[in-house]
Amino acid sequence: MNIRLPWRDRLFAAFIFFTRLPFWRIHQPRKEAYGTVVELWPLTGWLTAGCMAATLYFGSFIVPTALAAMAAIIVRILITGALHEDGLADFIDGFGGGGTDRTRILDIMKDSHIGTYGVVGLILYFMLLHQSLTILPPHITALMILAADPFFKMMTAQLIQMIPYARTAETAKGQVVYRKISIKAGLLLLIQGTLPAIGLWYFAGLPYLCIAIPALVFYLLYLLMHRRINGYTGDCCGAVFLLTELTFYLTYITLNS
Repeated sequence: MNIRLPWRDRLFAAFIFFTRLPFWRIHQPRKEAYGTVVELWPLTGWLTAGCMAATLYFGSFIVPTALAAMAAIIVRILITGALHEDGLADFIDGFGGGGTDRTRILDIMKDSHIGTYGVVGLILYFMLLHQSLTILPPHITALMILAADPFFKMMTAQLIQMIPYARTAETAKGQVVYRKISIKAGLLLLIQGTLPAIGLWYFAGLPYLCIAIPALVFYLLYLLMHRRINGYTGDCCGAVFLLTELTFYLTYITLNS
């Protein structure tokens, strides 16, 4: 049963958990509020996407688009403390080096050291991400960023409804286990995730394949987690978000360039 928590606690818990900005100086939420952070994950994406899009768009007036895109990527990393990128590296290390051994996969993902799979995976990810932010005109790319970040955080949040947490609260990295999403929270999640996409849809169009193909990638990653570890971890959530978001960028560019 979900505990009723003050809205302020839930809001600040999400921004404290998913960013490295000093929101904790303003308000210290109750510990229980951190179990609800996924319910407001797309809202934190409004912040990261807004800063990233603004950096790329306005930066492109000053420096070449390639440099503006690099600056935009760095801005998001600084805001989040590379939280999701760390999850992606651990995810690739775990599933790449752990074979089919559930315990070994989870142990590798929890290891603070990055392995070869993780290094190669991050290099390829950042190469593709940077390239995807330099092909279309900056104003379209900015709208693409504003749409993708919150939307695919919303999509990734569905993992906690589909499969159980693979660890216990005691063995979790942040000692946080996300609670199941209620109908009310789910509707709020939907609004957070889809509202920023209206700009891209209205001004540049949003082909259905741009949602369908990332959704297929999401499903394949879900199957991988279900079969290998029968659950998800925080690292899995970060990895799925980044990979579905990147798939969206690549699909959108392919259909519009």
